[in-house]
Amino acid sequence: MNKLFLLNRLGVLVALMALTFWSCDDSLIYDDEGDCSVNYRIKFKYDKNMKFADAFSNEVTSVALFVFDETGTLMFQGVESGEVLANPNYAMPVELQPGNYEMLAWCGVGSGESFTIPEAVVGITQKEELTCCMNRVSANGVGVVDRDLAPLYHGMLDVKFTDVPGTHYETISLTKNTNVVRVVLQQLSGEDVDPEQFSFEIQDYNGFMDYDNSLLEDELMVYKPWSLVAGSADVDADIYNGKTRATSVGVAVAEMTTGRLMADARPILVVRNLVEDKVVLSVPIVDYALLVKGYYKRAMDDQEYLDRQDEYNMTFFLDESGDWVSSTIIVNSWRVVLNNQTIK
Repeated sequence: MNKLFLLNRLGVLVALMALTFWSCDDSLIYDDEGDCSVNYRIKFKYDKNMKFADAFSNEVTSVALFVFDETGTLMFQGVESGEVLANPNYAMPVELQPGNYEMLAWCGVGSGESFTIPEAVVGITQKEELTCCMNRVSANGVGVVDRDLAPLYHGMLDVKFTDVPGTHYETISLTKNTNVVRVVLQQLSGEDVDPEQFSFEIQDYNGFMDYDNSLLEDELMVYKPWSLVAGSADVDADIYNGKTRATSVGVAVAEMTTGRLMADARPILVVRNLVEDKVVLSVPIVDYALLVKGYYKRAMDDQEYLDRQDEYNMTFFLDESGDWVSSTIIVNSWRVVLNNQTIK
């Protein structure tokens, strides 16, 4: 009996020791069983584009991540930039206690050359303070941007971090806020177009973004070309009223970078002839951009289309007198014949 009693006690002791070594004591790391700690990693994804493919590792050059608790107070911030982001497996480690959090990412701000976000302090900064402002030259209530803005991205995500041992991944999806607009003027008479004869600008109120990527009240932003060149291009001979025209025409090309285009806003593209001191064209750029949305096969609302499309090529035709032929334009390689010649 004594021998059997001792064996039973020994069995209980062995079982207790096994439970001890299988438990996830934060102070112990077991070579055989692995680390039983809890780790959180945040990945980033940019597939809100017209290719519907994740381009984060190829396009995004800097990340600023902010994590807030349920009161909206900053509990963690992390920044990263450079080649490490080019790794498709990149994930930012986040050191937090289990709980419910809201994450905000401003990506592409980098050194702050194109955009500025406020300095944040853990335990003090509130999420409403994490706005993003486009850098500009301001005068008389107008902000002017005449450079190629660095690509800017925004993302938000609500997460619940559990206390289950292991490494947990969450992914923030990003929206690109910057757009390149390329305006081409074609002279149907075949004559060269002198780009210095024209001024180009896009007017919008989209230089100040809230933490949730909505637009805050701001001064008028005027975007001017960072590239202005002359060249030549081919065009259909019947593109102007069915009449035979030169198939090789002179062009002027202006490239501008703007902030986020909103479906409920009305930014205006204005082209002026400086020599004759007249407006050649003044058009609502969002309305014209949306003219070709139907050519893309995937169903999406207007705002999603504007967020996915980050490059707009618009070709306008000039007649012999230098006036805009408003019956036909080309938007992103799609030829559009306008009804009533205007969009209101």
